[in-house]
Amino acid sequence: MADRDYLDWPFFEPRHRALALALDAWAAEHIGHLDGNDVDAACRALVAQLGQGGWLRHAIGGAGQAIDTRAICLIRETLARHAGLADFAFAMQGLGSGAISLFGSAAQQERYLPRVASGDMIAAFALSEPQAGSDVAALACAARRDGDAYVLDGDKTWISNGGIADFYVVFARTGESGRGSKGISAFIVDAGTPGFEIAERIDVIAPHPLARLRFDGCRVPAANLIGEEGQGFKVAMATLDVFRTSVAAASLGFARRALDEALQRARERAMFGKHLADFQLTQAKLAQMATGIDAAALLTYRAAWMRDGGKRVTKEAAMAKLTATETAQQVIDAAVQLFGGQGVVSGETVETLYREIRALRIYEGASEVQLLIIARELLAGEGA
Repeated sequence: MADRDYLDWPFFEPRHRALALALDAWAAEHIGHLDGNDVDAACRALVAQLGQGGWLRHAIGGAGQAIDTRAICLIRETLARHAGLADFAFAMQGLGSGAISLFGSAAQQERYLPRVASGDMIAAFALSEPQAGSDVAALACAARRDGDAYVLDGDKTWISNGGIADFYVVFARTGESGRGSKGISAFIVDAGTPGFEIAERIDVIAPHPLARLRFDGCRVPAANLIGEEGQGFKVAMATLDVFRTSVAAASLGFARRALDEALQRARERAMFGKHLADFQLTQAKLAQMATGIDAAALLTYRAAWMRDGGKRVTKEAAMAKLTATETAQQVIDAAVQLFGGQGVVSGETVETLYREIRALRIYEGASEVQLLIIARELLAGEGA
């Protein structure tokens, strides 16, 4: 990490600084070249490495253990700075098991969380549907009670870790059909359960395991219900409030790496008898990049600090995600521009970052949705 000053901000305790520095050193040693020809295998290997290194336990709560949002954010930022797929592997272990950490029964936590933390089980979070992305209340996937089981029918799509996960936290409508946040419940569905299949694998510009899921008469034990029936919307939103802030942190990691690459390029690139860094246009661009990163980091770690203090952070998490992802896109684009033609060569670090950042402005609530959330929270506050 070139810039460590932010680790001294008052949002953090000494243990957070120690954690970030230790992970940075570990990642530099253990996260090397990833085989882009087999993303599934690379992701499985990263989950195993992160588990063996003890890092995944920071993404897991339950059994009286609170989730440390600041630790999750620092880990995601650090991993993203080294390799986007490493950040993805860590984040999905936390997001995929987050509902169990926050609302799972003792039996569910005992069965799944230790194996997620060790890297022996891969988790997935199945919320989005073909017609229900950010609009969670539009879920159509249904679950009906049948004796000591629930029967699931419907599709899920854009599911990260789809095809390699050992279990999926699936949100389905148990109440009356139609729209609305009421009547949604959360279930644990183990891979290989009859009636559950991977309908389609999805390829995206920054490759990672992604799939469309199909449930056709899929029987899930009633014991796999997370929390109470009809509590699913609350479960989903509480989980996203933790990990939405961490998406902002991952964006910071990408942006800081882009700034590092841009600074090095500016110092080394000869141009018109000078170096690129000697031109005021370059200096202004670098200053804007650094300022944007710090502003986004302040919002990100404010939200994480507030949540760790037990406060509701729906507005603050939305502000952090919106600002960090949009800023990171701008910073990385500026880095590509500073690299010139070399910046669009396949495999160049800034080219990889350019592809990796784009999805973060969409998933876990697109930027436009974050604006709506912020405005809703402001208006609700005005009327209180």
